[in-house]
Amino acid sequence: MNHWIKGASSYAADIDGLFWLVTALIGFWFIVAQGIVIYFALKYRRKEGVKAAYITGKSWRELNWVFIPVVLVVMCDGWIDVATASVWHNVKETLPPADQKVGVTAQQWAWTFRHEGPDGKLGTPDDIVTVDDLHVVVNKVIHVDLQSKDVLHSFSIPVMRFKQDTIPGRSITGWFKPILPGVYDVQCAEICGIGHGYMPARITVQTQADYDAWMKSIAAGATALPGTPSAAATSPAPQK
Repeated sequence: MNHWIKGASSYAADIDGLFWLVTALIGFWFIVAQGIVIYFALKYRRKEGVKAAYITGKSWRELNWVFIPVVLVVMCDGWIDVATASVWHNVKETLPPADQKVGVTAQQWAWTFRHEGPDGKLGTPDDIVTVDDLHVVVNKVIHVDLQSKDVLHSFSIPVMRFKQDTIPGRSITGWFKPILPGVYDVQCAEICGIGHGYMPARITVQTQADYDAWMKSIAAGATALPGTPSAAATSPAPQK
């Protein structure tokens, strides 16, 4: 998976592992099933002087062709369920202590991000508010408090393997830990109206020193809103 979409969070490899497990099991059974079909089609094809046999499917020998594959497939499904439960618990049911908190508000059709200011607290007058431009520190646990102003949206950061719906009237907390500095895509993964496809944003993963410099530039008077000069505007293009 990392060959196509970079894995930039601490649990990205675990989620990718589930995809590869499912792909491998499905691929194996597809090859086995198609191989058996082709083998039987060739072996028992129509031949001169040979009458077709009438098979009722009631003998144990015949029923084994149903029961044995079913048991094996159910065992594979159990394997997937156990692996999925472990990853789900670590990603969705466990909330490690936050190193940085960010408020995320979705609306048609933009993302508003509220960052902790110099006081290191969220919800205070020195908070840094940006639109479609999220900044976080590498190797820090990030808590995102997700809210929606209007309709259902889905906050998705593909490289982090993070995706969580935002629901009007609810506040949902998710987390991720970025491990690779860079600028990456943020998207809405839930159809939210006619402008859904025009709701991109970006996340900039920075070292602590670069993040502190960015905060200082904002505090010095540079605005973080799109369409005006800002420290964030000089960031490189997002990576896929």
